[in-house]
Amino acid sequence: MKVRIAPSLLSADFARLADALAMAEAGGADLVHVDVMDGHFVPNLTIVPPVVRALRKATRLPLDVHLMIENPERTLPEYLDAGADWVSVHVESTRHLQRCLDTIRRGGAKAGAALNPGTPSLMLASSWLDLDYAVLMSVNPGWGGQKFLAPSVEKVRRLRIESREAGSSLAIEVDGGVDSGNAAPLAAAGAEILVAGTAVYGHADPAAAIGQLREAASLAARV
Repeated sequence: MKVRIAPSLLSADFARLADALAMAEAGGADLVHVDVMDGHFVPNLTIVPPVVRALRKATRLPLDVHLMIENPERTLPEYLDAGADWVSVHVESTRHLQRCLDTIRRGGAKAGAALNPGTPSLMLASSWLDLDYAVLMSVNPGWGGQKFLAPSVEKVRRLRIESREAGSSLAIEVDGGVDSGNAAPLAAAGAEILVAGTAVYGHADPAAAIGQLREAASLAARV
């Protein structure tokens, strides 16, 4: 199983986002993770649709847009129109998860659902076959640079088992505190996409850091 690396722009210099995208491409990243926060669902305020549109023009990499916002169904079309390739919404933020997933797919993007650390994986049970991927938060969302929550590894394992038993082939993405120290156990548990912010953009050489994460994740295949 190949593990994909998705550098998170949340930890990049917002005044140099084009450079951050170039570093991701140079390091062989598979996706670019774009955190959207509204200051309500999480205590931070970040990227809006016009910025996503500008990012789309500046990179060939797929944009993995993570909506940490209340009532995402209200603004989903704007992010799709801006060029999002992957879009995930939090199950805790909407009463209409199925409607959101359908909107995302109709917009031509991959549809994902995200879970906070305290939300059990079985909250996705009614949506297994509607999901292209699931995002497991391994920190409480809102800020970059937080410490990885160790129970996340077992949660990945449970989600892998539950989804496969339900006949789903969804990919599991892990977001929060991911680094070269936990990449291998996450990959071994079934994570296929690793989102890394500080571990990439907090490194002296972000492009090299992406390679180090990929190498660390590949250790799972050797155990």
